[in-house]
Order: sequence, then structure tokens, then C-alpha cells
Amino acid sequence: MAKRRHRKWLKIPRGKKERRRYFIALLALLTLVGAAAFLTPQFLAERQEAQVEDQRSKQLKSWAPYAQQLQRQYGVFASISLAQAALESDFGQSALAVQAHNLYGVKASAGQSSVTLPTKEYQDGSWVTVDAAFVSYSTWQASMLAHAQLLKQGTSWNPTQYAHVLSAQTYQDAAKGLMTDGYATDPDYATKLVQVIEKYHLHRFDLAN
Repeated sequence: MAKRRHRKWLKIPRGKKERRRYFIALLALLTLVGAAAFLTPQFLAERQEAQVEDQRSKQLKSWAPYAQQLQRQYGVFASISLAQAALESDFGQSALAVQAHNLYGVKASAGQSSVTLPTKEYQDGSWVTVDAAFVSYSTWQASMLAHAQLLKQGTSWNPTQYAHVLSAQTYQDAAKGLMTDGYATDPDYATKLVQVIEKYHLHRFDLAN
């Protein structure tokens, strides 16, 4: 009975041209195997997350010079202005930021140009979704300016509304001041601001007092 001959799939051809083709095909195969190893769900998720973080960092850097200018004029920490903008507008990607250049979720008063959008508010110990009219700004700079002026000048019924924010010596105290002075209803607002500041090192943009 004749012996079955086993074909040697990995046998390197003797001819020069055939050998070249062999190594090119082997390299292509190894490249495909390597690419497949990287294209796992975990790798793709991590890559997407890295791209998001890179975009967020770039957005913050683009806002930073103007935030520093506003700190010189109004005394509000640049890191606080940036962190609030990032938190309130999802780093400039929220519908309100895109449609109305509104980075801080500022509600519109009678007579102001506005857009109406759904928003979440913390009421009676829980989050609820409501429709609200928000100020529509011509530019994101106009939104940041209005925010700084509000903190500096206070409200129509209390000019010293945000005194704790303005007198703070650190961004941590300024974040707590926003809660003390009634800026936000979210009980974790100050903690979230500090987390954003420290994650993206926004305190490096603060000017020395």
C-alpha cells in the first residue's frame, strides 16, 4: 500500500521569485492576524475613549485663554469657568451648546433670545426632565462672559449672591462656594467640578492672585 505523502505547507520554496512571493504572503498573513488581535471590542472601546478624551482636552484648551482673560477682569478662577462649561455643556457637545452657544445652561428671561430644550433638574430629592427656555448666545465667548458677569455682579435681587465664589482662595473653595451661594441644585455639583478640574489639570490655567 502506497504511503500517503504529507504536503509541507510551510516549506520554503527554492526559487528566488517563489521565495519572495512566499515571504510577502506570510507577512500579509501575519499582519492580518496582528490586526485582528487589536480589533477586539475592548481595544476598540479603549481607542474610542482615548479619542473622546483627546477631543475634550482640545476643547478645554481652546476655551482656556478666554477663561484666563475673564479671570483677570472678574476674578473667577479660570479652572472654575472651564469646569462648569465642560460639565454643563458636555464639553461643548450638548444640543444647547451646539444650537445656542450656551455653555452653562443659563435660563432665558423675558425678552431674551432663546431656545427651548428638555433638561434634567434635581427637585425634591430626585432628577426630573422638564422643558425649559435657555438663552441663545451669538458665540461661546458671549456665554462665558455672561457667566463671569453673573458671578461678579450677582443677581438683580442680591448683588453679593456669589460672594463666596469670588472670595475663594482655591478652586476647591470656589466650587464649594457655588453650592453655598445657591448656583446649582445638584448636591454633588462641587464634587463633580473638582473632579473635572483635577482630571484635566485645569488648575494650570488659573492665574496667581
